[in-house]
Amino acid sequence: MKRFRIGLIGLGGMAQEHIRWMKAEGRFEIAAVSDVYEEALVKAGEQLGIAEEKRYTDFNRLIEDPDVEAVISVTPNNVHAEIIRGCLQAGKPFMAEKPFTRTFEEAVPLLELHERQPVPALLAFTYRYTPAFRFARELIREGKLGEVRSFSIQYLQGWGAAANNTPYIWRFNKAITGTGTLGDLGSHMIDMARFLFGEEFEELSAQLHTIIPERHDPSSGTMAAVEVDDFASFQARMTGGRMGVFQTTRNAIGSGNQHEVSVYGDCGTLHASTLNPNQLIWIREEAPGQLATVTLDVPAHCKVTQYADFASLLEGNVPDGLPGFMDGYRNQEILDAIVRASETKATVKL
Repeated sequence: MKRFRIGLIGLGGMAQEHIRWMKAEGRFEIAAVSDVYEEALVKAGEQLGIAEEKRYTDFNRLIEDPDVEAVISVTPNNVHAEIIRGCLQAGKPFMAEKPFTRTFEEAVPLLELHERQPVPALLAFTYRYTPAFRFARELIREGKLGEVRSFSIQYLQGWGAAANNTPYIWRFNKAITGTGTLGDLGSHMIDMARFLFGEEFEELSAQLHTIIPERHDPSSGTMAAVEVDDFASFQARMTGGRMGVFQTTRNAIGSGNQHEVSVYGDCGTLHASTLNPNQLIWIREEAPGQLATVTLDVPAHCKVTQYADFASLLEGNVPDGLPGFMDGYRNQEILDAIVRASETKATVKL
């Protein structure tokens, strides 16, 4: 079985998860690493046994390295576009973290380049690989719920709540992130709707809000203004006519990583959540006027990993449900529409 030589860009906390996932899959070898911080390069180089000449402060040199067969990008948002552009120009397959870019304006020229020079790509919408969500998608597509009329999706975290005195970090810096909670967590909600129903967003309305307008900046010792949202809500109509309600925040005390979906059809309701990733709840009518609530265990075939799909992609296949280049592009287009809807207080058509 072929092993793939990977160039890893970005060596922060999330990179350790990717390293663990690659190791668990057993088909990847990290051949080079890149980070702007020399200390991070030394630490990762020693951890992974990477030679000094394969430790790059300039990610473009890693992308151009002939020993690198594919690129994994785990960086802040402000370099997403440049890394994707570099991979497209070099013809290197890649997996990139979401959101696709900071803004839709950054995304448009990438699509133009991809149309001229397409390469295999996977956007790390990781929750497509939560077993309960994959099983829910299967049941929806098999018609088990009948006609789906509406749904709700939320993604709640609590680390940014006022009680935690969370300091000013890069995720609150608009120049780096583009948006706040919307791009970080909201991008997953957008992707989940497209994944579950195989439909596009047709129109939407939205509200973005900054709950905590300033935070203590450890680097300066002063209070720094927060210019990005830390609460986002929007409602949308999909191209199939079904209606969706979405909310996300990083200020929900008690929520560690709570991403969940409720889907309402003519023949029943499904509930799926990251809090119980191997089961889902199905509410259905067993007899006229008699409802039953059933807990379903997720079958083994729904337990697919992101890196198994990436390996398959590198072998020339495109597995069902893999989040590709256009999923990232469309996601960014919808994020842009949400920002416009909030700013104009109007419904935006896509």
